[in-house]
Amino acid sequence: MYKIVVQDKCKCFFDSNLAGSFEFSSKDDALFKAIEIKNIMNKTFCKKHNFQIQEMFNNLVIKFYKDEPVSSCCGNGCCM
Repeated sequence: MYKIVVQDKCKCFFDSNLAGSFEFSSKDDALFKAIEIKNIMNKTFCKKHNFQIQEMFNNLVIKFYKDEPVSSCCGNGCCM
């Protein structure tokens, strides 16, 4: 059994008609649906988050990543 789970449910998610969890017997079917849900979320939500799919065992987890602020650090460790 393969599950799709929406881990990070933002306000836009709660305002949508999307379900937070799905189960499939086929990994291909689960992946196809997870990609479809992720694309809907990225295209129709407020765009404050970038949703991605992460595979964890038999779960496909949809979660968001906040855009990290651009740092002025040079990267050699002296800015810590």
